[in-house]
Amino acid sequence: MYNGKAVLCIIPARGGSKGLPGKNIKELLGKPLIAYSIEQAKRSKYIDRVVVSTESAAIADISKQYGAEAPFIRPKEYAEDESSIFDVLLHAMDWLEKKENYPFDILVLLHVTAPLRNAEDIDNCIELLVKKNADNVFSVTPANRNPSFNMVEASKDGKVRLVKKGDFVTRQSAPEVFDMNASIYVWWKDVLRGKRATLLENSHIYIMPKERSIDIDDAIDFKIAEMLLKDSIGRAVR
Repeated sequence: MYNGKAVLCIIPARGGSKGLPGKNIKELLGKPLIAYSIEQAKRSKYIDRVVVSTESAAIADISKQYGAEAPFIRPKEYAEDESSIFDVLLHAMDWLEKKENYPFDILVLLHVTAPLRNAEDIDNCIELLVKKNADNVFSVTPANRNPSFNMVEASKDGKVRLVKKGDFVTRQSAPEVFDMNASIYVWWKDVLRGKRATLLENSHIYIMPKERSIDIDDAIDFKIAEMLLKDSIGRAVR
């Protein structure tokens, strides 16, 4: 709870993955990938409940072993490649409100594929939502490329131009841009239910360093995450 507002965390984790089969429970330095997000949510000062939404009984069982709840099995229609994350979140919210009469104010979405965030990152996003009276907050990291400086697009005749018109001598002089790092999303419950969107009129961003912003999509990303995690553990014990 933060400032009297109840906080629910939902971690979506479906069984199917084409880029890296079984990735949500694939072992990363000795424990399932999903365990990292669960443990981070459990260490948050403000999150009241941690619920995993999955259609997989195996993922549900593993999630419970690491301290999350899995009170329902997600319907198959919300576990397809084309399924909307907003349908997934609203299904979980509706289930908890209707089946358990569970009241909450703020919803936190954590993706399993971002294991290098920490509890402080999560809490900072929640604080930012409330202090700024934002519609929502999502995490980002500084972008490698800038559409005003070194990103180009080609027309049908082969001519190229900057993605965004600009006249900047260096990347540092161009407007700062960010990549959405698919790690942390926080909404007011009623805003999410009404808007079903990430980019809103009063969205705010929380900037994370690149070393905590890996988003695992395939085997190469997994190896990078493993390397970064080993490095962070090594620094912690020195």
